[in-house]
Amino acid sequence: MEKWLVISLLLLISTSITTSQSVTDPIAFLRCLDRQPTDPTSPNSAVAYIPTNSTFTAVLRRRIPNLRFDKPTTPKPISVVAATTWTHIQAAIGCARELSLQVRIRSGGHDFEGLSYTSTVPFFVLDMFGFKSVDVNLTERTAWVDSGATVGELYYRIAEKSNVLGFPAGLSTTLGVGGHFSGGGYGNLMRKYGLSVDNVVGSGIVDSNGNIFTDRVSMGEDRFWAIRGGGAASYGVVLGYKIQLVPVPEKVTVFKIGKTVREGAVDLIMKWQSFAHSTDRNLFVRLTLTLVNGTKPGEKMVLASFIGMYLGRSDKLLTVMNRDFPELKLKKTDCTEMRWIDSVLFWDDYPVGTQTSVLLNPVAKKLFMKRKSDYVKRPILRAGIDLILKKLVEVEKVKMNWNPYGGRMGEIPSSRTPFPHRAGNLFNIEYIIDWSEAGDNVERKYLALANELYGFMTPYVSSSPREAFLNYRDLDIGSSVKSTYQEGKIYGVKYFKDNFERLVDIKSTIDADNFWKNEQSIPVRS
Repeated sequence: MEKWLVISLLLLISTSITTSQSVTDPIAFLRCLDRQPTDPTSPNSAVAYIPTNSTFTAVLRRRIPNLRFDKPTTPKPISVVAATTWTHIQAAIGCARELSLQVRIRSGGHDFEGLSYTSTVPFFVLDMFGFKSVDVNLTERTAWVDSGATVGELYYRIAEKSNVLGFPAGLSTTLGVGGHFSGGGYGNLMRKYGLSVDNVVGSGIVDSNGNIFTDRVSMGEDRFWAIRGGGAASYGVVLGYKIQLVPVPEKVTVFKIGKTVREGAVDLIMKWQSFAHSTDRNLFVRLTLTLVNGTKPGEKMVLASFIGMYLGRSDKLLTVMNRDFPELKLKKTDCTEMRWIDSVLFWDDYPVGTQTSVLLNPVAKKLFMKRKSDYVKRPILRAGIDLILKKLVEVEKVKMNWNPYGGRMGEIPSSRTPFPHRAGNLFNIEYIIDWSEAGDNVERKYLALANELYGFMTPYVSSSPREAFLNYRDLDIGSSVKSTYQEGKIYGVKYFKDNFERLVDIKSTIDADNFWKNEQSIPVRS
């Protein structure tokens, strides 16, 4: 008996050593893929790129916009699986289980902390780039959009079929649908129609056992609820979303007016705080605060830019602005009427006259970058605005976007989807810091500046918890090392507030062994 016990233990140790070696061996991964069920016309291993392939680096880097996670020292995957069929996804999941590998799912690569393509443990990237079809149904006024498509491609395909339909999603046209929608996804139509997830009516997903659910009925309402704002990467591989399209007029009106402090910016910011969330819901006016050169040599000052879009013609916009925000002194010459699809290019800073076909060739800007977020629930007093503008001059490199809520956003219950930031919020703040210089010391300097401004803003923003937006991923607010409930709750309540507990319950039911995890995933309940 003792002899057989010793042999069994030796076999167990031998197996453990073999498995430990295999998880970092790309060849073993390819062999595993070929052992899985496959489509003869598209073998599993044929879409898997490993470091010895000449195209591996190009495939890995094609959707890494944040250069902070594109360094020689950045941990690399043992493979990038550029799936084009459901079978490829199922095979990759099977091998993740067999070889104890972590799966990182990438749609557009815009995770600001690189969690869709980096990890500190052996892993591979499941690249959804090949899933990018968009099928628009004008009769139903719906569309199916694959998770690897960009929002720009989605907008183009909608406009290709209709000039009076649109969709409320992001302003950056290179965002991948899979990540953007599953984290909430907002844009300049949110005051009229809510978030992207408020207009999602169906989805498809692959679970940790390779089971495919092609609609909300088969996946169940809990899972469907969770992947509309709770971060789908905690629950499976989203194949795509069925969305309800929304009416837009044949012409919308856009404008952009900038004022410095010397030109009365403080008064305008004070008025914006009461105006932007309460005005006509057809109007969205973002406030951006950036640093510009002053009139004296070496002088810096803050420029407040009011960037707006009205769902209608300029004459109606001017009526609304003269009534609700006359201090801005908006004139007809400041306004430009255009099709909704052309406004997409305006908001993404394309030159006027750019052909919309550019949306079919998405190329994200590559910069070193960091994002943080906040929510403001009461107007900031004038003394506070003065101090904030002075602080922006001190930190120099950090910019701010203030995005107004109100309208439809205040009517949707906070528990309708995992995204909880609804009524009671005046606006959301996005902290932006981008730089082009490489080097660890430079990075530490800029990250410190972002944290300095974020800390300075504490008295003016939400508290208990200090709320944050999942799509502005920020590991500074908490991260999971051991994937415990206690770790997850630290960041979870900031992103999801009371909805965090329901997300944990759903996770604990459908992914009890915590197969889908990353540094800020939803944990299972201990």
